[in-house]
Amino acid sequence: MCSTFRSVWFGLLACLALPAIAADTPRASHVFIISFDQAAPSNIATAEMPLFKAMAAEGAHTWEAYTIVPSITLPSHVSMLSGVGIQKHQILWNEWDATRPKLTVPTIFHLAKERGLTTAMIAAKPKFITFREAGGLDTFVIPENAKAAGVGAAVAELLKKQQPNIVFIHFADPDTTGHQYGVNSPEKMQALADCDQALGVIRAAIAAAGIADSSVVILTADHGGHDRTPEENEDRAKRGQSHQPGTHGSADTADVVIPWVAWGKGVKSGVTVTAPVVQYDTAATALWLLGLPVPESFWGRPVVSAFE
Repeated sequence: MCSTFRSVWFGLLACLALPAIAADTPRASHVFIISFDQAAPSNIATAEMPLFKAMAAEGAHTWEAYTIVPSITLPSHVSMLSGVGIQKHQILWNEWDATRPKLTVPTIFHLAKERGLTTAMIAAKPKFITFREAGGLDTFVIPENAKAAGVGAAVAELLKKQQPNIVFIHFADPDTTGHQYGVNSPEKMQALADCDQALGVIRAAIAAAGIADSSVVILTADHGGHDRTPEENEDRAKRGQSHQPGTHGSADTADVVIPWVAWGKGVKSGVTVTAPVVQYDTAATALWLLGLPVPESFWGRPVVSAFE
């Protein structure tokens, strides 16, 4: 699907009045959304990520989900967790700034709290303070060690004390290394391997907490990335702009195609999801799994074909 057609198609979808989805019997008691920053499907295919790949093979997956445009971290994660596009949530910037307007659209954390459920976020970048300030989170942690191992350890520590119904987890390492060294660099491949190790720690912590049989884990990304040409970087350096090798933000396939994997309770085994999956469908899927209503205001729809 070319980028122009894709943008028009998603714009048309956003204009459609989609009906609300009523509350239903919960399909899971716990939903873990794990975001691997700048993890394009091609990166995952190349990197040493045996656990991620095994979960994709054992569960339901697509390597052709799409993020929003511009394909940058904070707006994309807001769409992932609020169920709407950037035109609706209006988070147009990519850093935490107390002088900016607060996030005003409801997130899955707000909607879960309204129904008496518990929520948590473990994130590796300060920009996620946006969600803490918006409300709806019982627990918000940026670990002192914000690398993959530190994030995994923070999740394990959380689950020893409490077992929230919705947990969002963010790994920054692939994005940090992808910018600095290039989106397909050995350094980024090592960062992805480190994230896979941390994923194993999280899986073990879920099992140790006794909630593995009642949990669904969603693995995804905020965006992919591409490398600038030497000429582009030379020009940017002359203008005093960032000129790291790796970047993202465009509507090109390399930037907008992301993985989407569901694994755990009630997930179909060994299934490739063929229906279109867009970033904001993750929010709708999480609510649907927990038996919560999906608001009419949501652009996203649950990825029901991934589940029994």
